[in-house]
Amino acid sequence: MNYPLTMTGRITFNPDQCGGRPCIRGMRVRVKDVLDLLAAGVPQTEILEDYPYLEAEDIAACLHYAAAEADHPVLVAQ
Repeated sequence: MNYPLTMTGRITFNPDQCGGRPCIRGMRVRVKDVLDLLAAGVPQTEILEDYPYLEAEDIAACLHYAAAEADHPVLVAQ
């Protein structure tokens, strides 16, 4: 799958870390963790304050990743 340039190197997969789930830049911060915070209404500024090792581009990459994962073809049996 081709992801936007902002995701290059930001979303990583390691089978030995977090069960192989997508993480941010090899850290033990899962994409899902960031998406859950955003879905709960936590402002990006607060996330960046609580996780000072994250960057705004990391949050954007999580959103791009989620959008790309949700955009898949649906096959309908006939």
